[in-house]
Amino acid sequence: MDGDQGHEQTQGTGRRALLGAAVLGAGGAVLGVPGSAAAAATRASGRGGRGLKSLPVPTIIGHRGTAGYRPEHTFGSYDLALDLGADVVEAGDLVPTKDGHLVCRHEPEIGGTTDVAAHPEFADRRTTKVLDGVPTTGWFTEDFTLAELKTLRAVERIPANRPHNTLYDGRWEIPTFEEVLKWQDEQTRRRGRQVWIYPETKHPTYFRKLGLGLEERVAKLLRRHGKDGRDAPVILQSFEPTSIQRLNRLVDNPLVVLLSSADSRPYDFVETGDPRTVADLIRPAGLREIAGYAQGIGPTLDLVIPKNADGTLGTPTTLVADAHKVGLVLHPYTMRNENPFLPAEYRKGTAKDAYGDVFGAYRTYFATGIDGVFTDNADTGLLARADFLAR
Repeated sequence: MDGDQGHEQTQGTGRRALLGAAVLGAGGAVLGVPGSAAAAATRASGRGGRGLKSLPVPTIIGHRGTAGYRPEHTFGSYDLALDLGADVVEAGDLVPTKDGHLVCRHEPEIGGTTDVAAHPEFADRRTTKVLDGVPTTGWFTEDFTLAELKTLRAVERIPANRPHNTLYDGRWEIPTFEEVLKWQDEQTRRRGRQVWIYPETKHPTYFRKLGLGLEERVAKLLRRHGKDGRDAPVILQSFEPTSIQRLNRLVDNPLVVLLSSADSRPYDFVETGDPRTVADLIRPAGLREIAGYAQGIGPTLDLVIPKNADGTLGTPTTLVADAHKVGLVLHPYTMRNENPFLPAEYRKGTAKDAYGDVFGAYRTYFATGIDGVFTDNADTGLLARADFLAR
C-alpha cells in the first residue's frame, strides 16, 4: 500500500462503521441462517437509512443495464433495467476517448460491441495492442475522438447466445459518463425514486500509462454533479485495488473491489511486482486490508461456490462469512438466464440461447448470504428474490 495508507485507513474506518451498521441493519438476514423465516422477514423490511443502507437485500444490480435483452451499455439497456425494477444499474464500464472524455463500453476494444467495422473511414484504425498483457486486435476508444465515436452505433456482443438482441443493432449510440449522470437525475425525477448507478474503471493502469488516467476524470465529473459523497447513489468499482485506493483519496463514494478467479492477479499487481493473487485477497488478512479503503467486494460467483470438474456446484466457501466479519458487502457477478452461463445441474438442454433453471441457481446463491448480485436479466433476479424472501 502506498504512502497515503494512513489517510485511507482513517476514511476506511468511518466507512466500515457505516457499512457495519448497514449489514447489521439487515439483521440476521445477512449474517444469520439464510432462508429462515426470520431472515426473510428482516430482509423484506429493507435496511432503511441512507446510502448503501437504503438498498434492498439481496440487491438486484442490472449488469450493463439489461444485457440479456438489449445491446449492453446503451440507454436502451439502462432504461429497460429501470423499467424491470432493478435496484441499481451498472452504467457503465468507463473507458476514455482520445480527447479525454469517459464513455461507457465493456472494453476499450469496440469491434465486438459497435458497428465500427462497417465504417470504411475508420478501417485504418484497426490495430493490435497489448491490453493488460494480452495482445488484442481491433478498434480502441483511445484512438477516437468523442465526435467520431458518436457516429458509431451499438450492436449485440454475444449474438450466438442472444440472437433476438440483434434486432436492436444500430439503434443506440455510445453514452458518455456525463450523459449517464444527467440521465440518472432525469430518471430519478421521472420515476419518483432514487436511481442508483454502479460504474467501473476499466484497465486503469493501461490508461494511466497512456496519459488518460481514469480516476481523476471520474472524480471531477462526480464533483461537478454533486455525486461524490458518502451517501451519493453512485457505487464505484474496479478490478484493480490501486484504482479503488486512488478513488478513496478523491471521493467519498461507496467503493467495491472486483475479484476474478482465485489464481488470477490484478493487473496493477502484475505491473508493480506484487506477487499476491486473488486467493490471497480473499483470505481474512486480505479482506481486512480491502476493508481499509473499500466498502465491498464483487467476487466472481465461483469464489462463493466453486464448481466441480463436471461444472456442477461444489461446497460454498467461507468468503461470505469472512467478508461480513470485516464489514464488507458482497455483490458477486454475473447471473444470466442462458444455459452456457449456468452451473451444469441447472441447464436445460444444450441450446446456447435456451434458458435453464436459473431460479434454482439464484436460490442456491442467495442461500449463501450474499448481499446482492449482478444480473443480465433484472426481472428474473427480482422474481428470484421474491421467491427467496417468501420462503
